Amino acid sequence: MQNFESISPVDGTRVFSTPAFDEAQVERCLVRNQDAAPAWAERPVAERAGFLRKAAGLLRQRRDELARLATREMGKPIAQALAEVDKCALVCDHYADHGADYLADEIVETDAARSLVAYQPLGTILGVMPWNFPFWQVFRYTAPGLVAGNTTLLKHASNVSRCALAIETILRDAGVPDGVFVTLLVPSSRVNGLIADERIAAVTLTGSEPAGRAVGAAAGAHLKKTVLELGGSDPFIVLDDADLEKTAACAVTARYQNCGQSCIAAKRFIVTPGIHDRFLEAFRSAVSELKPADPMDPDTRIGPMARTDLRDELHRQVSDAVHKGARVVIGGEVPEGPGAWYPPSILADTHPGMKLWAEEVFGPVAVVIRAGNEAAAVAIANASRFGLGGSVWTRDPERGEAVARRLACGAAFVNTVVKSDPRLPFGGIKASGYGRELSRHGLREFVNAKTVWAG
Repeated sequence: MQNFESISPVDGTRVFSTPAFDEAQVERCLVRNQDAAPAWAERPVAERAGFLRKAAGLLRQRRDELARLATREMGKPIAQALAEVDKCALVCDHYADHGADYLADEIVETDAARSLVAYQPLGTILGVMPWNFPFWQVFRYTAPGLVAGNTTLLKHASNVSRCALAIETILRDAGVPDGVFVTLLVPSSRVNGLIADERIAAVTLTGSEPAGRAVGAAAGAHLKKTVLELGGSDPFIVLDDADLEKTAACAVTARYQNCGQSCIAAKRFIVTPGIHDRFLEAFRSAVSELKPADPMDPDTRIGPMARTDLRDELHRQVSDAVHKGARVVIGGEVPEGPGAWYPPSILADTHPGMKLWAEEVFGPVAVVIRAGNEAAAVAIANASRFGLGGSVWTRDPERGEAVARRLACGAAFVNTVVKSDPRLPFGGIKASGYGRELSRHGLREFVNAKTVWAG
């Protein structure tokens, strides 16, 4: 039987090992989930919201324990892991506070005596989640799904199995009835079979572009609703009038938080001529202060990558670019020794034809691009097949908003790093996927907007 193993990205030692579920275990989980679904859907929204509020309290009580789990399994610096747990509590509170309003009947004036749109649960949502934010990725679809009356099956990344089980424990301890949220410890090869199961109503995936294409195709074959949040190659546009000191400091956070392993991390730094050289030097100077260190140290800002195979793929992208003429400004070499370490790196003089020009760069490597002017910067930003997030940096907020509106992406920010917020919809276009999470929009992705007409 296959084992799921969590390998420490710090030193390569085994952190956790557990057998994958066999067919009988999976079937028992599906039965539990189906048995729980009708009663959960019938509960008043206020009751479902109450369970989320209790979950938020438990997340805050157990934040230290949960953060250490994430750090041990995927290497996130402990300060960032604590912030992730806090954000999960925030999204639970948000839907506890606003779920009833988001789900309220929408009265529509027609020639009927009474007509309305009712928002009702779809059923069981299968979540296929990645390792990079092992708690947040799950709670940002689970909180709205549960308050809407859906039940959930979670297929998490195999290297964060303890985090996956901890989420189920949190919800169980918050009083969520047995079977409403169930973790399935199954490999990716089992996902298509789950999608085909008639007991699954819809699927949400956060992951790579290839994974999204596979899940989207499988769900389409069975006429099941999907939300796909896939990769990104977010532009970070620096205009000539940008505040250099602030922009360079924010560029470090935008690129290297979570060791650069974020879909909405800035990947391409597109800089106009008047500020390019000064920005590059300020950026290099700021990055040189980042020292990879023990992620359990609260002062550590950057730790190892999550896995050595991911580190090696990143270095192949760097090597390809250097071979084709890119200049290494800082970093760019695999360190000796165990673990999945890679130094914070910057590449300049990049151009089309390099892998990292077109592909997502998922790790601590920044790609700096010189643009001829503002229009050229926007054109370069939009030339990517991805369209998740993007940011614009300028001293003129009106100019920044005008440029942000021209970016082909799901979220555009001016003078701040791209982030997700429970109050606003989150998601991408093009190869970054489709559908939205968070806010009213995310909750309504997985409900039946039912017309009710009373003559």
